[in-house]
Amino acid sequence: MRTIVVIGGVVLLLVLGKLFFFAQPAKKDSNKGKPEAATSAMLVQVKVMQRETISNEIFASGTVLPNEEVDLKSELSGRLVQLKIDEGAIVKKGQLIAKINDRDIRAQLQKVAYNQDLARRNEERQKKLLKLEAINLQDYDLTVNDINVLGAEKEVLEAQLEKTEIRAPFSGRIGLKNISEGAYLAPGTSIATIVQRNPVKVEFSVPEKYARSIPVGSMVKLSLEGEGAPVNARIIALDPKIDESLRTLKVRALAPNPGERIVPGMFVKVQAGLASNSNALMIPTEAIVPVLKGKKVYVIKSGEAQEVLVKTGLRTDSQVEVLEGLAEGDSLITSGIIALKANMPVRVR
Repeated sequence: MRTIVVIGGVVLLLVLGKLFFFAQPAKKDSNKGKPEAATSAMLVQVKVMQRETISNEIFASGTVLPNEEVDLKSELSGRLVQLKIDEGAIVKKGQLIAKINDRDIRAQLQKVAYNQDLARRNEERQKKLLKLEAINLQDYDLTVNDINVLGAEKEVLEAQLEKTEIRAPFSGRIGLKNISEGAYLAPGTSIATIVQRNPVKVEFSVPEKYARSIPVGSMVKLSLEGEGAPVNARIIALDPKIDESLRTLKVRALAPNPGERIVPGMFVKVQAGLASNSNALMIPTEAIVPVLKGKKVYVIKSGEAQEVLVKTGLRTDSQVEVLEGLAEGDSLITSGIIALKANMPVRVR
């Protein structure tokens, strides 16, 4: 019992000694004299807004189209007696592609020629008789009319004879044939397709806000999958109306293709240069916060973060152009955007 009392007394003396004799000196307050707002201010990074020059460019996905493409079809019915094409070969304008049996038409032409010859001889005889007043003028007019009618019939038959020959309307490359020699053709039967691949057309769409920034005659660059150097193309036409569902404008460009390495149907990336802007305010994309009313950023004013609604324009891979809301010299906050609130004290890191 006495031992327990002694141990308790020793413990009590140690505790009292710790409290009164071995207490550490008080630390100096490093923030003494500083205002409370400064000690709780958030450290942020800023960008001082300055005007700069940017090259406006837009990128779009395009599709290659042939310069010309026609599906060769028959206008008449008949048996195909000639088919002079090699699939995939180059054909010249006016070259004979296919021939339909024309014996019946030629026979009708021969018949008309015989009747014309007879009508001309009758007209010569009646002309002499008319001078002698042996016949009346009405009989002579009927003979002249027969000659004119036969001439019109001959023109109709010659037009039909011309339709029995299907010729290349332009120079290009013939596709795969859809029919063989000896087959019976009906009007509208497809024979083959002819495609002109030099030059080629490229069709792409741009947002409607760039409709006035891409004039006819301006140049664009085409990047092909697996190809190194881009190909230059010239804009030749703009769609006269905006697509209401997509709010885009369809654009068509023409590109040279001497080696025919660009094949119709291919996918290409289109890079179109717009007019450069030498008075642009560009901000990092991470500084923008989407809100219900649009987009906002934070700027430093009087040591506090202030919200500013902005209107944006051109966008690059890392920056966005500000059209309204910011001015040159403003201190834009670029870090800690998620933790910021309006009127929060901030300090520049």
